[in-house]
Amino acid sequence: MRFATYNVEWFNELFDAKDRLIRDSAWSARYNITRKGQADAIAAVLSAVDADAVLIIEAPDASGRRSTVAALEGFAAYYGLRQRSAIMGFANDTRQEIALMYDPGALDVVHAPRAGTPDVPRFDGVFGIDLDVDATRDEVRFSKPPLELDIVTRTGTALHLIGAHLKSKAPHGARNDTDIMRIAIANRRKQLAQAIWLRARIDQVSTEDTPLMVMGDLNDGPGLDEFEGLFGRSSVEIILGSDGENPLFDPHAGRALSQRLGPLPTTSRFWIAPEKRFLQALLDYIMISQDLRARGADWRIWHPLDDPECWADADLRDALVAASDHFPVSIDLDI
Repeated sequence: MRFATYNVEWFNELFDAKDRLIRDSAWSARYNITRKGQADAIAAVLSAVDADAVLIIEAPDASGRRSTVAALEGFAAYYGLRQRSAIMGFANDTRQEIALMYDPGALDVVHAPRAGTPDVPRFDGVFGIDLDVDATRDEVRFSKPPLELDIVTRTGTALHLIGAHLKSKAPHGARNDTDIMRIAIANRRKQLAQAIWLRARIDQVSTEDTPLMVMGDLNDGPGLDEFEGLFGRSSVEIILGSDGENPLFDPHAGRALSQRLGPLPTTSRFWIAPEKRFLQALLDYIMISQDLRARGADWRIWHPLDDPECWADADLRDALVAASDHFPVSIDLDI
């Protein structure tokens, strides 16, 4: 069985106020790509990855009268994708939802947020933590509450899936170098708090003896910025929990943590205008519990330039570049 995570940039802009696909020759929110071009590219990528379930990060909006599920299921129906069902959890105000598209013939899925406790609230709640070591309890919220799902495969394997999109560390709104440093540090503090909250939920679920998968865009990677040393650990390290009782595993994260020099896996590609070049980063992960790791786990990053099969298939390569600034990550499991 194949699971995947895919951050689809500006997916929301391909749908109208009634959740209908806009597939025309007007420009999409992606640079120099039409809405038809981006929509067709997304469908081509989803078809090629052919996952039984794919977590969509930055899924279409669910605010007001909008429906993420209707938009995604309509998209799947238009292109004849087998991931024809969709499910989401708590809506947010960012117009970037977290949802799962899946093949209902391969698995059953239900939204299953774990009950909150005073120390580990539900993901739509408020988490108390001292962010800046001033002996004052700060309140942290997820702008995009993680999606919690209980899944049962057709072979009867049950597992819990958490889909996450952590806060970006980018210093949006900064006007000078001082602003950049202040905002970047504040954003990293908030992201680390979200990672601690997520790790607490992982430990909670681990007591249920249920196989666990955590996937999505964590907006962080080991050594990704100069402020990591200030806080000691990256969000990725916190969520992996390698030094704890319930560690998760992701080979790409493990390689990045153990290897500071040489080529590293990447899952995203951004244009840096002032430098006139692309920046590649490892931001998207599929972390699994040790019991799932023993089920023939095999990961793949569908990178158009680094994956030989993607590079050799010109149509798929072009679709991956046109569809988003992130690339899918998949895992195959014998479940």
